[in-house]
Amino acid sequence: MGRIVVTEFISLDGVIEAPGGGEGYRHDGWTFEIDRGEEGNRFKLDETMGAAALLLGRRTYEGFAAAWPEREGEFADKFNTMPKYVVSSTLRDPSWANSTVLSGDVVASVSRLVTEQDGDILVAGSAQLVQTLLEHELVDELRLMVFPVLLGEGKRLFGPLGDKKRLRLSSSAIVGDGIAIQIYVRE
Repeated sequence: MGRIVVTEFISLDGVIEAPGGGEGYRHDGWTFEIDRGEEGNRFKLDETMGAAALLLGRRTYEGFAAAWPEREGEFADKFNTMPKYVVSSTLRDPSWANSTVLSGDVVASVSRLVTEQDGDILVAGSAQLVQTLLEHELVDELRLMVFPVLLGEGKRLFGPLGDKKRLRLSSSAIVGDGIAIQIYVRE
């Protein structure tokens, strides 16, 4: 059985848009202005190496698929070889190796994936997908690398909810100039 683990670079005011750039956002690449330190790099590498699969929304998938196949190294090798699932109603023929499109009802498709895939299923970026998963209580854990910056505008991780969601802090650590936190959404 799999676990849905949302992993995000996030500003102090909740923005997750274009942390690595390339999306035409006013603050493209905002995370590169802030040192995440060796601890932050290790946190991201350990998280990726421990994951069984990626689950992405179409826009995030297309950005990753354009960038990662050309990269090398331990992190890139893992991203490029692991199973990838993309939630989309428009994508038909994904080009990135080991990619599968999940179409139709998002909640049903992801629920089925969780029963079929063992291990952590990482969800990065993908604001709309994450909001849907949170609303339908499909997220097991949030891993947030919080950067001390206020962006004021952009896609935010958290949107409107039907009801209050109780969370439990698992851990927190200073990483470079930011903080890495792990939060259990359901146990």
